[in-house]
Amino acid sequence: MALTETQVVAAELETVQSKVPVLFDRDSLFYGNIEKRDVEKVSNRDMRVPMEIRPGGRFGYFSPDGGDLGRGDGQSFEKALVSTVHMKHGVEWQKRAQWATDDTRKSVVNAFRQLLAKAMAEFRRQVDSSLMTGGNGAVATITSVSTAGGQDTYTCTTDGFGVRLLRYGQFVSVYDAAFAAARVIAPSAGAALVGTAAQIDLVDYAAKTFRIKGAATSPIAGDRIVIEGLSGANPVALLGVPYHHNNASTGTWLGLDRAQFPEIRASRVAAAGPLAPAHARVALNRIGDRIGLDNGVKVQAWMHPCQVQAYEELGQAVQVVNRNGGSSQGLDLYFDIQQIAGAPIRRSYSWDKTRIDFIVGEVWGRAEMHPAGFYEEEGRRLFELRGASGGVATATIFYLTASFNTFINNPASCSYIDTLTVPSGY
Repeated sequence: MALTETQVVAAELETVQSKVPVLFDRDSLFYGNIEKRDVEKVSNRDMRVPMEIRPGGRFGYFSPDGGDLGRGDGQSFEKALVSTVHMKHGVEWQKRAQWATDDTRKSVVNAFRQLLAKAMAEFRRQVDSSLMTGGNGAVATITSVSTAGGQDTYTCTTDGFGVRLLRYGQFVSVYDAAFAAARVIAPSAGAALVGTAAQIDLVDYAAKTFRIKGAATSPIAGDRIVIEGLSGANPVALLGVPYHHNNASTGTWLGLDRAQFPEIRASRVAAAGPLAPAHARVALNRIGDRIGLDNGVKVQAWMHPCQVQAYEELGQAVQVVNRNGGSSQGLDLYFDIQQIAGAPIRRSYSWDKTRIDFIVGEVWGRAEMHPAGFYEEEGRRLFELRGASGGVATATIFYLTASFNTFINNPASCSYIDTLTVPSGY
């Protein structure tokens, strides 16, 4: 009988593609921008940011015929208070995974080197996500819930983020909409909680859904998804763009009462619909209304690319295509969009799809107690784990840590457009 392929399959060589594609992003565009700004080294005490908040002097008219000139006055100063928050990123692996991939004859990827090389990029991506939040660590808003097999799956279509700020393997808590408390989660079989947080084991970015290894007690629409490590009522996290770019007249901003100090509120343009040319012009003019023509600020318009598309569609509606002399020309109905109302456009897929924020880079800063880097103990960066016996376990861990927070020293120079309609398809 002739030799068949099944008789030689044990001797066949397996081909493995040497190039390993990455099926997710590690964007950290806004964090990279903030990282370049002024850094103030701080202790564990709150940093003070002094501001000349109100003008002084008393202008008026008087009679030179023995009239009373009255009294005078002076400028008013206030201080914003900034406290640091502490962030960590733990990376852990077992020895078998390290030994099985430590030579090119064994694996196309060296697991240990990959972990070291990509850890900081992932840490930066997580920090960038936190910078999109309002200082409470909330990275998603629940629209609906389904439970199967002891696991909750949450759909998040309420805000302009969906599940963009979440990552596979991340631990998160489910808070009520008022941030009064975290809901109790019953972990699924074989899973564990970290405090009140359960692990994400599925993220579907296109469908705007994610699943946790557990089921929360009575979650409802409007509940918020909060990053691991935050607990108690009103959790405090990294102060992101929506915290500083906020025109609310209630609550506080860096220790100052928003009701008593309208000077600390940013300027807002509520679109309540699709982007229109007037929105950007009004937003920029409101900065001028607050701090004058000679302010010298340099503004960048940060937005999700979907709003760049909305801006482009305004141009496409008035575009005329001319073909001169009948010559053969390629057709391109799209624009190389670089500015809006004179402000350079910066794109970020992590940005709220319903907002455009006009960022003045020079007013942003960081209060830093510990820069981002390896957690070290007596020069050691890698730490072995311990087994149940108390002996060494065949697993290793390292951490990236940072202690800082963001601040702005001139809220009057900040402006934003919100409640924008998200174009179809996003």
